[in-house]
Amino acid sequence: MKLVSKILFFLIVINFSFVHSKPVPDSFADLADKLMPSVVNISTTQTVRTTTNQFPFQFPPGSPFGEMFKDFERPTERKASSLGSGFIIDTKGTVVTNNHVISGADDILVRVGDKEYKAKVVGADPYMDIAVLKMETRDQFKPVSFGDSDKARVGDWAVAIGNPFGLGGTVTAGIISARNRDINLTRYDDFIQTDASINQGNSGGPLFNLKGEVIGINTAIIAPGQSGSIGIGFAIPANAASNVINQLIKFGETKRGWLGVRIQEVTKEIADVEKLKKPQGALVASVGENSPADKAGIKAGDIILNFDGKKIDTMRTLPKVVASTEVGKSVELKIWRNKRLISKRLVLGRLESSEEFKDKKTKTVKKVVDIDKLKIAVRDVNSEDISSRNLKKTSGVVITEISSRSPLINLLSVNDIIIEVQKSPIRSTSDLKKSVDSFFKKGEKTLLLTVINKNNQRRYLGVKIN
Repeated sequence: MKLVSKILFFLIVINFSFVHSKPVPDSFADLADKLMPSVVNISTTQTVRTTTNQFPFQFPPGSPFGEMFKDFERPTERKASSLGSGFIIDTKGTVVTNNHVISGADDILVRVGDKEYKAKVVGADPYMDIAVLKMETRDQFKPVSFGDSDKARVGDWAVAIGNPFGLGGTVTAGIISARNRDINLTRYDDFIQTDASINQGNSGGPLFNLKGEVIGINTAIIAPGQSGSIGIGFAIPANAASNVINQLIKFGETKRGWLGVRIQEVTKEIADVEKLKKPQGALVASVGENSPADKAGIKAGDIILNFDGKKIDTMRTLPKVVASTEVGKSVELKIWRNKRLISKRLVLGRLESSEEFKDKKTKTVKKVVDIDKLKIAVRDVNSEDISSRNLKKTSGVVITEISSRSPLINLLSVNDIIIEVQKSPIRSTSDLKKSVDSFFKKGEKTLLLTVINKNNQRRYLGVKIN
């Protein structure tokens, strides 16, 4: 009798588990048929400017002949293309993809089925690697919707559709392998990891659940030696992406919350010294002057344990929570200071309006100005140039392009720095423009330039102007 009871109990448990577990799909065909019309292939072209040597030989690094024959280098242009994926989110042809798919593109083409459309960028966010495009057409499209990525669990089925290696319309399936992955790719890493095959060209494509809802945007893979998919791919969670996408559509840019602190991890040793039960929160390393945190009285050494009712488990949590909070909102912070818990309230600022953001932006954004009379394009020297080229404090302009009709062709090269014109200092592109305009207005015949070449050597160059 006891044996019969045990068998019955075992059968009941097995039956209960089958009733409450999700069935393994026999096929993904119906799901693929439904979703394929909403997934697009994206191709871009951009102009790449380089310099080439006219001779069939090259001198070894450091050779004195390299500088001697430098004047024979010529700037060249070529068109580069790239491929990616995306998906349609409304009937009017709004497309979501990765920022790195379209960054720097001169032209963007979106293929839907057997039709191809030109597209323009509505807005892009390099910090989360998201871009929103709009196809230039009045055609109607079949959109997909976002699901709740927070409900996606490790072990759930996931389906990726995209354009790997330009093959288009490729469906792969797998499971969600992990959550909350930080791979140091973006400022707000919180990736879904999947073993659904993702390769080059899948970037920007959707990761679906079995309901056909987008739970992620496929963004990166680990591929040692560029060997392709090895079953470790990463997708931006839909919940985090949706907030950015909505802002890009509404404003053409992002509006992220800003606290104004530099933070670091709370280690076990720091937790011990501060009498915390365990390592948790975000340790404030410094506070920006006149930032929301500064105005609220937050100090270096404080440990932020709670932000606007949300627990800060680790340092990584704080930037994501702050960024997703509405600008201008009054928020309460729970802070560990001098081994006791205190509260601070502040009004959240906007990251994109902060000096911190502007400083970082100026290091990466390089405004190019055409000097028509010399038929060259230039930009200001910035801190990156000084650092990467080991220059001393230098002002001037970097040559980014030289036309074949320029009087400077074969005399200067792309990346040479002009620091003086007629022995007068050049501190910016506007200085150069004024000096050149003045030279031509006076009708002078010889233009004297002081330049720093790519080997960081200072030289004078006299150029006869016809």
